[in-house]
Amino acid sequence: MRLERSIPAEALAAIRAPFLSAGAAPTDAPVLQPLGLLLDLAGEAMRSRLFVVSGDAGEEACLRPDFTVAIARQHLAGGAGEGRYFYEGKAFRVAPRGGDRAEEFLQLGVEAFESGDPVGADAEIAALAWAASAAGGRGDLTLLLGDVSLFGAFVDSLGLTPPLGARLKRAFGKPRQLRIELDGGDGGGQAPGEEKSRIAALLAGLPEAEASAVLQELWSLAGIEPVGGRRPAEIAHRLVERAQAAQTGRLSVGEADAVRAFLAVGDRPDAALDAISALGGPQRAGLDAALDGWRRRLAGLVARGVPEDRLRLAAAFGRAFGYYDGFLFEVRSAALDEERPVAAGGRYDGLPARLDATRVGAETKTGAVGCMVRPARAYAGGGE
Repeated sequence: MRLERSIPAEALAAIRAPFLSAGAAPTDAPVLQPLGLLLDLAGEAMRSRLFVVSGDAGEEACLRPDFTVAIARQHLAGGAGEGRYFYEGKAFRVAPRGGDRAEEFLQLGVEAFESGDPVGADAEIAALAWAASAAGGRGDLTLLLGDVSLFGAFVDSLGLTPPLGARLKRAFGKPRQLRIELDGGDGGGQAPGEEKSRIAALLAGLPEAEASAVLQELWSLAGIEPVGGRRPAEIAHRLVERAQAAQTGRLSVGEADAVRAFLAVGDRPDAALDAISALGGPQRAGLDAALDGWRRRLAGLVARGVPEDRLRLAAAFGRAFGYYDGFLFEVRSAALDEERPVAAGGRYDGLPARLDATRVGAETKTGAVGCMVRPARAYAGGGE
């Protein structure tokens, strides 16, 4: 396991200082996290990036790849409705083959579970990450901004059928799936007009848990073992999506072009918001509200000391972890490639409900937003 370079204690203290002033309670979280949960939240593609181990009871677990899920689980277990936590500790992630990235590295950051103004909280957390990153001494930083929910508001403005709009929103942050939607394919090797899968059509009429059980029974009767490491639930989900895609139609050429134009927007934030507004469709009340919120968020960032000329908004910007459902950001250094952000974070209001089944469908006013900083990357004398 490759370790990152250490940095001077005074540099680490400077990077830590903004977080210590954020009114967050110091905490830690277990290094071992349930593997199945992480894969359900981030997708099977994340498996290759995780260090898989055996848990205390023999179940599959993994070393924590970051702190967000671990802190959220701990917050829910404590039963508190609200809470703000500061953490500092090691995270672990398998580096791409042939690369030189550290696989065991120090992260520090804040996770906030709070009611109140989400726009103001977004600006505060991102400004904290910026201040901590800048404290490392780099003068080449940029704050890249994005928003999963802004894409959703834009899709809603187009007036698509609800199933088609929902499918398009799910594809955001998944380049291959989004390309399939925009190009009019279904991602299963079936071109438009080809015969539909009878099994997919059959499973589409069942709840996904029941569809998975039926698929497993068919394999058992036929003496078939699935290959490639895919679980029955994953395959059933894919077949159900395929059948639903056939039932809900495709984007028109004009709709696909509008989505491509949205995804191509990347500029200083005020210009980017104007461009997105000009692309909006006829049902734009939600989009206009989202754009107004973004203008307030930007004003909050600048008021908290983030230089306006270091801000960039990219409409297509997403994160590998699929639990983010709103505002997103990364602090990037020109000296490091895009795969090595100095800091990152965003809003994940839906994650607590996904972690706690008792909250599903329950009304809650508590939101969730957080950030992390990699001190070894923030430090101007470091290269990782």
